[in-house]
Amino acid sequence: MLDEARGLARSVVGRALRVVEADALPPADHRPWPLPAAPWVMVQTWETLLFAHWPVPPAELARHVPSELPLDTFEGKAWIGIAPFVLTGLRLRAVPPIPPVAAFPELNVRTYVRRDGKAGVYFFSLDAGSTLAVVAARRLYGLPYHRADFDIVGEGSRVHYVCRRREGGAPAARFAGDYWPSGPVRFAAVDSLDAWLTERYCLYTVDARGVVYRAEIHHAPWPLQPAEAAISVNTMAAASGLALSARRPRLHFAERLDVHVWLPAPVTS
Repeated sequence: MLDEARGLARSVVGRALRVVEADALPPADHRPWPLPAAPWVMVQTWETLLFAHWPVPPAELARHVPSELPLDTFEGKAWIGIAPFVLTGLRLRAVPPIPPVAAFPELNVRTYVRRDGKAGVYFFSLDAGSTLAVVAARRLYGLPYHRADFDIVGEGSRVHYVCRRREGGAPAARFAGDYWPSGPVRFAAVDSLDAWLTERYCLYTVDARGVVYRAEIHHAPWPLQPAEAAISVNTMAAASGLALSARRPRLHFAERLDVHVWLPAPVTS
C-alpha cells in the first residue's frame, strides 16, 4: 500500500514537473521584437506540419484582406499559404492537458500582413477536428474557424492527410494529399524567403467595427525540412474566393514545434 502511494506521488510530481518545464519559454533572441510584457495564456504543439505556399499578385490578394491590414510582400510578391498539421498538447498555463480537447487536426489558409512594423499572419480560414476548439477560437480570438472531418495516416515519414469541411452554411472545402520530408532539418537564413514565410510571431484579426487585434505567439526557430507533396484535391483557398497559381508550391515540412500563445489585444496606433 505504501509503495503504491509513493508511486502515485512520484507520478503526480513528475507530471507537475513536466508542466513547469514546458511552461518555460524558449530563448527569444531570434524574435524581431521583444516578448510581450503580459503573461502567455496557452501552449500547444504543432506536429507533422506542411507549409505549402503560392505567390500571388499583391493587387489581386489585397481585395480579400481588410484594409486595416497592409499586405506584407517579399520582393514584390504576396503569398498564400496552406498548412495542414496535427495540434497536440493544448493546455492553459500551468494546467495539464485535458485529453478530450488537447489534440486534434487542423488546416489553415493564410497570408501575411504587417501593422506598425510587426509582420504577422492573417487567416482566411482554419478548419479543425474539435468543435470545442472551433467555438473557443471564434469567441476568444475572432478567428474564422470551421468544423471539419479528417483522415490522417502516417506511413514512415509520409503523411496521408484528408480534410473535409462539414460545417453547415460555410463554403464547401476539401484537401487531400500526401506529403513527406525530403531532406535534413535546416534553419532558414534570417533574410531569406523561407524565414519570411515561416518566422511570424503574431496573428491579426479585424472585428466588425474595424478594430485590429494582435495576438502574440512565441516559439523556437522553425526546424524546417525540404518537402515533397502529392496533392490530389485542394479547394481550401477557393472556398475563400482565392485563386492559386498552377505552378508548383514552395514546400517545407516540420516534424514538431512547441508554441506559446498570448491573448489578443487591440492595436491602438
